[in-house]
Amino acid sequence: MLIQIDFKSGMPVYLQVVDQIKLAAASGALRAGEPLPSIRPLAEQLRINRNTVAKAYAELEAEGVIETIAGKGCFLKESRSPFSRQTRLQRLAQAIDAAIVQAHHSQVSGREFVTLVKERLDVFAEKKAQEDER
Repeated sequence: MLIQIDFKSGMPVYLQVVDQIKLAAASGALRAGEPLPSIRPLAEQLRINRNTVAKAYAELEAEGVIETIAGKGCFLKESRSPFSRQTRLQRLAQAIDAAIVQAHHSQVSGREFVTLVKERLDVFAEKKAQEDER
């Protein structure tokens, strides 16, 4: 699993780690039960503070994405969400709303936005298919 940090993005580094681990899990690059890199080596690899990686892992654990096993490390959990379907849909709707606002401020039309969403879904499906072949 390759994590890359963009220090100029304006997004907090720990959230970049969280998002990339979630993406790896969703695309199949990281499978349930697989260990995540240990905090210290990942922090050294990314050239960030260990506390930043620990914060990212704590966030992932709070969201139910990973679990920590004492003495063994952090592992990706099965993709069963602790939230009800309604709650998951509400959270997704909020994320979509934020993307729509961003599109508006970026002067992207509704048609362009929908086209981009479809393109990104296709790219995601292609990545998932490639991971499934491995």
